[in-house]
Amino acid sequence: MPLKAGIVGLPNVGKSTLFNAITNSAVEAANYPFATIKPNTGVVVVPDERLDYLCEKFEPLKKVNATFEFYDIAGLVKGASKGEGLGNQFLAAIRESDAICEVVRCFESSEIIHVEDSVNPRRDVEIIDLELAMSDFDAVEKRIGRVEAKARLSKDKTAAYEMAILNPLKETLSKGIPARLCKELSEEQFEYARKNFFLLTLKPILYVANVSDTDYADLDACAHYQTLKAIAAEQGAQCIPVSCQIEYELSTLDKAERDEFLLSLGAKESGLDKLVKASYKLLNLSTFFTAGKDECRAWTFPNGATAPECAGIIHTDFQKGFIKAEVYDFEDFVKYGSEPAIKEAGKLRVEGKEYRMKDGDVVFFRFNV
Repeated sequence: MPLKAGIVGLPNVGKSTLFNAITNSAVEAANYPFATIKPNTGVVVVPDERLDYLCEKFEPLKKVNATFEFYDIAGLVKGASKGEGLGNQFLAAIRESDAICEVVRCFESSEIIHVEDSVNPRRDVEIIDLELAMSDFDAVEKRIGRVEAKARLSKDKTAAYEMAILNPLKETLSKGIPARLCKELSEEQFEYARKNFFLLTLKPILYVANVSDTDYADLDACAHYQTLKAIAAEQGAQCIPVSCQIEYELSTLDKAERDEFLLSLGAKESGLDKLVKASYKLLNLSTFFTAGKDECRAWTFPNGATAPECAGIIHTDFQKGFIKAEVYDFEDFVKYGSEPAIKEAGKLRVEGKEYRMKDGDVVFFRFNV
């Protein structure tokens, strides 16, 4: 399933450098606003140690990781919701994304200009929140204009239900507060809004603190990072510290050099590995595996999906002709060492159409079309 995370932020915060590191590509990264005009797209693999382990044991002809798309989106400035700068392009690109990775500058540098002339994570977050909220406010007002009379005059139940959601959203957005932080709505109402209103500030968000290489070694002493971390906590969001410059340098190394560099930093995995995994999880997704001598593969599925629905991710015929799923836990594979040993221990399960897949399931689907 094609999933896209938009990398957003003010100009010159490190978005393109981060994108280059993620995709090991050569997108222009320049010291002036709007170096990125059209969103660049890169497909990256989702690192998964479990898939690596399965490949060690099965020795397949092919290994296929789950993938994730990142958009590098043009920098936003004040007034974007009214078309300032490249605002219209910026907002349109975000609409095409499933989630938002907001890069916030948390490092000082006299050599790299800041569009607001100083480094202030809270102000920068508020600028983007306000612009996205104002764009959503306009969208909510237009929808209210379409359904208000219907709800009042014809007593239309759907329209009345929508108005009970739209009015609190309008009030929240009018204050420049993202729709996802509206306190008056239930989870059911939020889910309806996400499916039907397509608001920018209802998209899940992950904050990426771009810190200097020296601060990366002592994050507790990095005041800008601590500020952004506090903002994320206030919103119930994640905040990941990354030194975009270090990550870009890591992306140019081979695996042995990269591992040695990470070891020198006292890290088991790069900030980018953490970012990709966090972005993957941001959309409430999990992974199941298919494993054999021909191929070991990680498949992405939304939490709560049934076995037939997951079979359909592999091929629509698998879902149409679903008979059963033979499933075992990855952890049981580690414990018992092989599929025959898992069967002997009674840990291989036969699941039907009602089974909801779990993260880490290793599965073989039986079907007939």
